[in-house]
Amino acid sequence: MSAACPDGFAPFPPHVFVYGTLRPGERNAALTTRFGSPTVQRAILPAFQLFNLAPEGYPAIVPGTAGQSVRGEVLSYSPDVWRQLLPLLDALEGVEQTPPLYHRERVRVTLALGGAAEVWTYVYARAARLEQSGAVLVSSGDWLQRP
Repeated sequence: MSAACPDGFAPFPPHVFVYGTLRPGERNAALTTRFGSPTVQRAILPAFQLFNLAPEGYPAIVPGTAGQSVRGEVLSYSPDVWRQLLPLLDALEGVEQTPPLYHRERVRVTLALGGAAEVWTYVYARAARLEQSGAVLVSSGDWLQRP
């Protein structure tokens, strides 16, 4: 998926589900507030599984089973902030690398305060890496509780 649409506007909706180093308080969180503070809502991404990759030191999510889920936050932005931020998020996540590190995908999350939302998230693109040593399933689905 490209960093921006051909007309220069970032893909909508202007919401991203973060589950690892972009979460508030984590090492890459400052990027998420570079152009303005988002609205933050806790959320769960159903039917995905979370891995802790070592020695890389970052998470990976991939589709899982109906009983699995990933915990995180939905960050919501104004359209102007989203247009500025999205290319930086895509760069951090290696969307344009060959081969890509992550794919940006639209997913549906369950919001902690009720309801659901359609948002973007970054899904790990290198499945073979998850079969190698150092890829540890985070059974709780919460990066903050990783082993």
